[in-house]
Amino acid sequence: MTRTPSNLVLIGMPGSGKSTVGVILAKKTARDFVDTDLLIQKSQKRKLQAIVDTDGYAALRNIEEDVLLDLWVQQHVIATGGSAVYSDRAMTHLKSDGLVIFLEVDLSILESRIGDFSMRGLAKRPGQSFSDLFDERASLYVKYADITIECGRLAQEDVCSRIIAATES
Repeated sequence: MTRTPSNLVLIGMPGSGKSTVGVILAKKTARDFVDTDLLIQKSQKRKLQAIVDTDGYAALRNIEEDVLLDLWVQQHVIATGGSAVYSDRAMTHLKSDGLVIFLEVDLSILESRIGDFSMRGLAKRPGQSFSDLFDERASLYVKYADITIECGRLAQEDVCSRIIAATES
């Protein structure tokens, strides 16, 4: 007998709506909500951008992996950082009791939502453009996704409705 995963794990680029959709989805599905970027900031006692500025993007990715591997929850909606997919170990751990949902948004929409991404605390190489980051991560999001929701032009409530419909089928 196959056990149904209890967590809904949201992945996607910064600006795709993981945190906002996650809160609404948690309410609609009677789950608790956790934002792993906030867990990172709490564990490090500083903002993501400060980690990148002081220790570099690779340090942020390592911290994120550690935080994800230490996360043991059930019946949660988990909003991951955009770079969670760089860690196969972390994604395997999240998938062990989670259905991974990729919130797919076109680059042009992400750029309009984010504006100046230089202060966003992104785990990207120095000098790497947001477009290059988008291209680099696209295949990783697809690789780990159990469900993909094209949500760039949808209201958050509609994104949640589509996720719920996809998880109940």
